[in-house]
This record gives sequence, structure tokens and C-alpha cells, in this order.
Amino acid sequence: MSRTFTILGAGVAGLAVATELTRRGAAVRLIDPAGRPGRHCCSWWAGGMLAPFCEGETAEEPVVRLGREAAGWWQAAGAEVTHQGSLVLALGRDRAELDRFARRTSHHRMLDAAALAEAEPALAGRFDRALLFPTEAHIAPRKALAALADRLEAQGVGIETAPATGPVIDCRGLAARDRLPDLRGVRGEMVLLRAPGIELTRPVRMLHPRHPIYLVPRGDGTYMLGATQIETEHRGAATLRSVVELLNAAYALDPAFAEAGVIQVGADLRPAFPDNLPRIRRQGDRILVNGLFRHGFLLAPAMARMVAELVLDGRKPEVMDEDHGEWHAA
Repeated sequence: MSRTFTILGAGVAGLAVATELTRRGAAVRLIDPAGRPGRHCCSWWAGGMLAPFCEGETAEEPVVRLGREAAGWWQAAGAEVTHQGSLVLALGRDRAELDRFARRTSHHRMLDAAALAEAEPALAGRFDRALLFPTEAHIAPRKALAALADRLEAQGVGIETAPATGPVIDCRGLAARDRLPDLRGVRGEMVLLRAPGIELTRPVRMLHPRHPIYLVPRGDGTYMLGATQIETEHRGAATLRSVVELLNAAYALDPAFAEAGVIQVGADLRPAFPDNLPRIRRQGDRILVNGLFRHGFLLAPAMARMVAELVLDGRKPEVMDEDHGEWHAA
């Protein structure tokens, strides 16, 4: 294939597109002025939950359907994927939240107290029921990003820092607002905890009318605690209020978290369109891939597949909106 595809941006979207194109035999250049993924990209602060059915509680149908591709794609791409499902629960005063979550989602089963204690002994005696989504999975985002970058480099596709020229596949996230005026930032904050005395094997979501949280095991007693979702363009350090709310919720989940060490606190802005659905847009000789919102690791595989089908086979993606700026089903 004589044409080389230039991808701008080495976050989760750019790395996924580069991986998918090289897998299909295309020549690729990957450019990011900041170099390899790190604290500068919002992918760095993600939860890494490959949980399409849980996301269906608030997300539109395409997120659930396209997200089902994620776990298999990441596994094939060389990332370590943990297939232990997802657990959703609520404190006694919030029991109605669990019932509502169950009505709005699928592919789950209700656990009673005994079944919950068997699934997660650390939570034994604390909750009388929970929802288990057995087919869901999770990854460690920073390791997954490194796995993609390393595999691409082994195939001769390093991350270049020189300016991009000519036609590009633009995967810059929020930096692409110079071309996508309807893109907005949605702030998310997270806390990385070290709690070796607590052993959870799968992501746990605790429902709350105001402060729902999720806790994702990273191995070796480390947990990612997230995440706030604030409609603001403000970047910078996490706020005291948000961190206190997250830590209080973790304590309510299990008081043993009171002894956890706080390793890191982080915050960044997720790129999102008004309806929180992703887009592939064509502007002249530039293809823009953006708006993954809180579903970066969940939807990047499907977005990468559709980009590859577009540029290699001429197949218009269902998320293409070059005509009216709206979601178009295939």
C-alpha cells in the first residue's frame, strides 16, 4: 500500500487507530508533540472499565453495542484484560437506586448477601444484595497505552514529535476544538489508593443519588477511585470538595479504606459533543475522531475499526456526521 496515513494524537484514540490500521497492513505515521502517553492526556486518568452494560444505565444504545467489541480488541492488541465482571451495589438507604439501575440495564443477575460474600469476601456482611455483570472486564489504562505504543514501535511506528503536515487523522481530543467548535470538556477527578489489606477482584460501583463512585483494582492492593463528572472547562488540580466526596464514598463502601494511602490525585477534561456520543468527521483532507466522553477505552476499538473501514474500504461509519452534525446510523 503506497499511501501512509498520518495520525495526530497519541492518546487512546490515536493509538487505537494506529494499531487497527497497521493490523490491516497500512503504513502509519503517529505524531504527538507531547510524545508518549502521560499525565498530559486524559487517557492517563481513566478508569479502564470495559463495562458496556453498566454504561447503558445512562448512555445511549450505540455505546452499549459498540462497547461490546472492546474487551476482545484490547486482548488481541496485547493489553492485559481482566475478565471478572462488574459489581454494582448501594447502601441500604439507597436501595431504590439499585432497583432503578437494574431496570435500565441488562446482562446482569442479582446476588443475595451470601452470593455477594462468595464473589467478594471483602464486602461480606456489608450489603444484602448487589448486581453482577459477569461478562464485563477491565484493564489498567496506563499499562494498556504503553502496550499499544510498545507494539507499534516494534513494528516501526514510533511516536514522532514533529509538526504534522498534509492530510491527517486527527485524534487530538479536546485540543481539536480549533476545528470542532461544538466539542466541550467534561471534568473528571480521580484518586489512586494503596490499600493492601483490601482484596477486591473486580470493579465495584456504589450507587448514590449525588456521589456515585467506582473502584477499580489495579493489582497489588492498588485501586483507582473515581470519578467526578463536572460540566466545566476548568483544568487544574482536583478540588478539595471532590476529593473529600470520593474518599467519603470509599469509606462508606468499606471503612477499611480509612487506612488506605493516597498515592495520587488527578484531574482532566474529557472531550464530549452535546449528546455525549462520539463522532468521525471529515473536513477537507482531515478526518477527525473525537467526543469519546467517559468511554475512551470502551469505544476506541470500535472507532478505530470504523476509521480503518472508512479510509481503506470507503465504508461510511455510522458515527459519521459530515452533513448535519448528528449521529447517523449505518
